[in-house]
Amino acid sequence: MSEPAAITRKKTRQIRVGNVPVGGDAPVAVQSMTSTDTRDVKVTVEQIGRLEEAGCEVVRVAVLDEDAALAIREIRKAIRVPLIADIHFSHKLAIAALENGAECVRVNPGNLGRNKIREVVDVAKACGASMRIGVNSGSLDKELLAKYGGPCAEALVESAMGSIAFLDDLGYREFKLSLKSSDVQTMIRAYRLISEKTDTPLHLGVTEAGSVLASSIKSSIGIGILLHEGIGDTIRVSVTGDPTVEMTIAYGILRALGIRKVGPDIIACPTCGRCEIDLAPMVEEVEKKLAGMKEYLKIAIMGCVVNGPGEAAEADIGIAGGRGLGILFKHGKPVRKVKEEDLVEVLLREIEAMKSKRGSP
Repeated sequence: MSEPAAITRKKTRQIRVGNVPVGGDAPVAVQSMTSTDTRDVKVTVEQIGRLEEAGCEVVRVAVLDEDAALAIREIRKAIRVPLIADIHFSHKLAIAALENGAECVRVNPGNLGRNKIREVVDVAKACGASMRIGVNSGSLDKELLAKYGGPCAEALVESAMGSIAFLDDLGYREFKLSLKSSDVQTMIRAYRLISEKTDTPLHLGVTEAGSVLASSIKSSIGIGILLHEGIGDTIRVSVTGDPTVEMTIAYGILRALGIRKVGPDIIACPTCGRCEIDLAPMVEEVEKKLAGMKEYLKIAIMGCVVNGPGEAAEADIGIAGGRGLGILFKHGKPVRKVKEEDLVEVLLREIEAMKSKRGSP
């Protein structure tokens, strides 16, 4: 069976967010945002630590006042990943965040105005920092809303192109762009349109995507379709609640498309009348124990010893259960029989052995 064709990404210029390259031939970077009060340095650092362990490569924090901007200095000292300051209506907070160590600021020109953006750019240049121009359907200029009759993709693109032209005139090129909407089809169309008009690196996301289930669906469709078309240089899956969950979905999307092989790719049968073991808890236990694993392995957890190994022949390793007895298999070939109650333990032990043999990714 031939391998599927690799996805060819549309060429964008490369910028840097701290030490993470974005655009060009750099890997698609995975981002997240804290849900903590940034002014609480201890709690924020603890959450960022969990995000780092889960695979987050760039993290964003909300800067809602001067105290939050000042807190960035201490947060920056305590974390490894690059830090983005999220700004809404105050350019002074953007400047303060940069001066306190933020490697990037996320701003929306529609909220700040060009004169204030110019001041932020001057400081970003002096600090060697980058910016994310965040255009979204909730903060478009009134003129654009009137022109297009609402926050459609074309309105988002026109707003973005105006910001790009303005930053180009200022001689500032260290920025990436996002055009977010909570409507998946609007988001897809906006990114398709903008990708034909600029070489600016693009940050993909469906904003306000909701719960884990809702976000998984919306993000997989919106982000997944665009990545499959070669559009996108960095992504964030938005989930209401614990942001560490976003990493599982984000890397799952990248793995499914063959863009980045990071972490465990767990495949499991949906079960049928032939299944003689309680498979769902086994899958959940393996997922929990392997959370944060960076090495790529395709792992199968199957409910039938008759068809399981054959159906999961592409897996690096797997287990298939039967009543009281199952098997451990590698690349579709049985290795040994295992008691049902020991299947998960044996699988996890074998995975650790494979990781050690392969070395660090």
